[in-house]
Amino acid sequence: MDTRALLLVNRHARRGKEDLLQAIQCLQELGFALREESTEHPEHLAEVIQRYRDQVDMVIVGGGDGTLNAAVQGLVATHLPLGILPLGTANDLARTLGIPSSVPEACQIIAGGQLRSIDLGWVNGQYFLNTASMGLSVKITRNLTSEAKRTWGVLAYAATAIQVLLKARPFQAEIRWRAPNSEKKESVQVKTLQIAVGNGLYYGGGMAVAHDADVDDQRLDLYSLEVDHWWEVIFALPALRKGTQFQLPNIRTIEAQEIEVFTRKPRSINTDGEITTMTPAHFRVIPHALSVFVPKSQESPESYVKI
Repeated sequence: MDTRALLLVNRHARRGKEDLLQAIQCLQELGFALREESTEHPEHLAEVIQRYRDQVDMVIVGGGDGTLNAAVQGLVATHLPLGILPLGTANDLARTLGIPSSVPEACQIIAGGQLRSIDLGWVNGQYFLNTASMGLSVKITRNLTSEAKRTWGVLAYAATAIQVLLKARPFQAEIRWRAPNSEKKESVQVKTLQIAVGNGLYYGGGMAVAHDADVDDQRLDLYSLEVDHWWEVIFALPALRKGTQFQLPNIRTIEAQEIEVFTRKPRSINTDGEITTMTPAHFRVIPHALSVFVPKSQESPESYVKI
């Protein structure tokens, strides 16, 4: 019997339209019976997934991190496993999970049937797969056009970031958290250009939240960019790229399962590339909330399941 799959492809993703037919052909050859639905209106994806909950065995999403994020609510509600076709610009979750950008290879991984149970981040009722952040990233999101992403790919992020950084101004915030295995709640006042809270490893086209972060470590990793001058960010970029920012004196890092951030006036929060909520913000990790098809591993940790 063919495996029943709901296929959701963002035709407006950087590679969505050109790779859709290839994906359909590849999946059908691998024995999938497909039900295709449009992702033109991402706000309806959760509803679409729930409508098919008893008609399919899995959901396959083709697009970038924003499209995946739009589908998360429906996936959590239905407990359907997720197959990823990385057709977006950054594809940070796919990068974290080792899923290649090649459509045939990504289809083979889904057909391989190995599932990994991953955590989700949560802020003010919004799930996130990679990061939630405020400050520079929000301004980058507002200035980054769909046309630029389609034309320049990840380079569009870098060009927009430079433009935003030149005009950046720090803001004040209070961060409260309880460290793992601690009963004491800690608090700190900061003056910062950006606060980012990561669930997985990668964000922003391959930047790393923390060098040892992963999507099933049951923790959140925060960094706060507390520089005095915008040009200091340039010197911090190699560490931000590798996730070793904990070594720098002007970047604060925190590990916790729950974090609160308060600001003098409400500030917008970006979750996986979409502006979805505002401060005050309550962040927490939701352990093992989602099952995702991943490459076959050489080891068999508890977070992996073969179906």
